[in-house]
Parts: sequence; C-alpha cells; structure tokens
Amino acid sequence: MDATLALLGCAAVLIALVAPGLAADLIPTPEFRDHDIPVAEPPDPDSLAWEWINVVVLLAALSLASYFALVNRSRRNLFVLAIASLIWFGFVRDGCVCSIGATQNVSLALFDSTYVIPVTVVAIFVLPLIFTLFFGRTFCAAVCPLGAMQELVAVRPLRVPAWIDHSLGLAPYIYLGAAVIYAATNTGFVICRYDPFVAMFRLEGDLNMLVFGACVLGLGLFIGRPYCRYLCPYGAILGLLSKVSKWHAKITPDECIQCRLCEQSCPYGAIRGPTVPLAREIRPFARLRLAGLLLLAPVLIVAAAGLGALLAVPISRLDPNMRLAERLRLEDTGMVQDTTDASEAFRNTGRSTAKLYQWARDRQDHFTTLGGWLGAWVGLVVGVKLISLSVRRKRMDYEPDRTRCVACGKCYWYCPCEQVRLGLISDVSEMVDMEALEAQKEK
Repeated sequence: MDATLALLGCAAVLIALVAPGLAADLIPTPEFRDHDIPVAEPPDPDSLAWEWINVVVLLAALSLASYFALVNRSRRNLFVLAIASLIWFGFVRDGCVCSIGATQNVSLALFDSTYVIPVTVVAIFVLPLIFTLFFGRTFCAAVCPLGAMQELVAVRPLRVPAWIDHSLGLAPYIYLGAAVIYAATNTGFVICRYDPFVAMFRLEGDLNMLVFGACVLGLGLFIGRPYCRYLCPYGAILGLLSKVSKWHAKITPDECIQCRLCEQSCPYGAIRGPTVPLAREIRPFARLRLAGLLLLAPVLIVAAAGLGALLAVPISRLDPNMRLAERLRLEDTGMVQDTTDASEAFRNTGRSTAKLYQWARDRQDHFTTLGGWLGAWVGLVVGVKLISLSVRRKRMDYEPDRTRCVACGKCYWYCPCEQVRLGLISDVSEMVDMEALEAQKEK
C-alpha cells in the first residue's frame, strides 16, 4: 500500500525538475534603476590558516558527535555540541564554507578542469562522508548548523503520514541531481542561493530568503527538521552512506522490550518496528507486485529522461545569459516594448545579438542533454524508492532507519533500558506498564 501511495505522491515531487528554473520571487522585486537589492554576499576569503582551523574544528566536532552518539549515548551532550556548532559554523563563520554547499564546488571541479578547488573545501566535503560511512549521520546530529537551527525549534513535532514522508523524501535526491548539473555547467550554486538560513547567519540578505528561512523554522515547530528531511541534498548522500555504515547509533544498550516509547518519541519517523509476516495467501501478490515494479523501473527512467529533455527551456532559465538572450529576442521581435537594465547594458557594449543567440542555441542543446540525464536520475530515484517499499526485511525489534536516522539521541532518553543503565530507575517497570506490554505483545 505504501508503494502505491508513494507513487501518487511522486507526481508532485517531479516538479523539482523545473523548480530552480521557474523559481519566482516570493515577494516581487521592483525594478529600481539606482537601488541595490540586498543579497547575502559570500564572506571575504579567509586566510589559509583560518581555512585549516575550520577543518580542524570540523574534525573535532565530528569526533565528539560520534563519541556522544555511539559511546557516551548522551542526548544532552549532543544538544550542547549542536548549539556550539550553530554558533561557530553558522554565525561566526557566516555559514560558509559548509559541507552542504561544498557539494557544488566538488561538482564543478570534476567537470571543469580550469576550476581549482581548495584542498580545505575538499576536506570539509569529504570528512562528514567518511565519518558517516563508519558511524552514521553524526554530522547531522550535532555538527551541521542547519540541522542545529531546526533542532532548537522542534518544540512539538507531529508524526508525518508515511506516504507523505516517503514521497517528500524523494526531493533531496532530485535537488541533489539538479544542484550537481547546475554547478557542473557553472550556471549557479543553487544550494547556496536557496539556503534558508544563510541570510540569518550573516544577518543580511534578500528578503525572500529571510522569509523562506522563517517559514522553514515555523514549519520546524511541528515537523522535525523539514529542510533536512525534505530538501537537503547533502543529507541524501549521507543517508546512502549511513545505510552501510560500519557502526550506527542503537536505540537500547540491552535487549529491546518493545515498549514503543522510542518510536513515539522520534520526531523524524526514523524508527521501524518489528515486521509482521505476510499471510500465506498474500505472498504471491506481493511477489508479483515486486516483479512488476522491477519491470516498471526502466520504463520510469526512460520516460523521465524524455520529460527532462523536453523541459530544457525552463531548466536553462536559471542561467542569466539564457534569460538575457530570451529577453533580447522578445525586444527585437516587438513582443515587448520596454527594456530592462540587463538588456540596455548589453546593447551599450556593442556586442552582437546574433552571436549571443547562437551561443544560447548551443547552450540550449547542452541543457537538453543535461535535462535528459536529470530526468533519468529522477526516474531512477522514484523506481528505487518504489522497489524498496515493496521489499520486506525481517526485523524482530525496534530499530533506527539508518538512512533517515540523524543520531540525535532523543530516543535514548525515552528507552527504559537506557534509564536503567544510567541508574535513573531500578527497573523498566517504573516506566512501562508491564502487564499492558505483555498484552500488546500477545496481540
């Protein structure tokens, strides 16, 4: 049932193919000739010493987060470290360079041989990946300033219905594909451009992004970490690595008594309960559904690739030169009467519009190919999600979903076995109605 519902939700998520290109202002920006619109400008480059200090601080924070999550098992220490990371990586360092945004620098360096990426930026990008591969998403737990910002406002998170959670959970992977393509073509760094908190960190910036950030924080009051779960492209990479991590945060240090307190306490819906065996008469239908989805996956990839190629025009509109060429064409053909600052500035340079049009046509062909690849990536993501929802893995206890668990440690505090380990209670019965628990297990 989840797979069918997720398929319906995927239709809404597919708009992410064109979202960056069609992104419009939340509040329309008036055209003032002599007025500069405030934006969150990148901070001045650090000295080499400060760049390496950032790397060392990141390494220390990752080490502490991994220790607090897996060994010390302290929710309080993780929370304190998250606040410290928010202050340093967010407000002191102005949110730049961050591991999330470094995804674009690495993408551009891989596709453009003329771009020289600093070693420190590579280190900031790679270190969380290495730690995630060994210890799970401890970067998300207490090091990422964006995650810390949302963790502070998660006052009363509600449980998101499973089909909505799975459907919206596709968006970070789609956003990742779009960000890589835009960065690789040197069109723009969309992750930084649409970062909901960078304007807050720098205490300046475009009003639209400040409003966007405020909306994310407002949503975070009732939905745990909405940006991390439904937008963060770096989180998509970390989720894949965390799935195969050598060690990972465990809910209970001892045998699970299946009290369900951890499941109810998790604000991110990242805890899975024991599986119930399928009835014998349903198993053939389940196998047929899985076989059908395996056959459907290549069709989805091809169809989405074709759709992505057809959407090359809106996808390319994030490129300012493409928008300029389109504007000049409208002016030259008389479809619009007025001009813009950009079009006037171009004409004053004396450059040939014919050459710009030819460049735009070549660029459009390039985006047609890239749109096809982006569409294929979206089809692959959707296909894999549907197949994964149809595969049943046997679980005997309540376990964290390694892909979605951010190792925040909140479940530790609610685990009766953990309370016994800490000496806060003498027996699990002090927190759990054992008779009700046994009756629940029998059912």
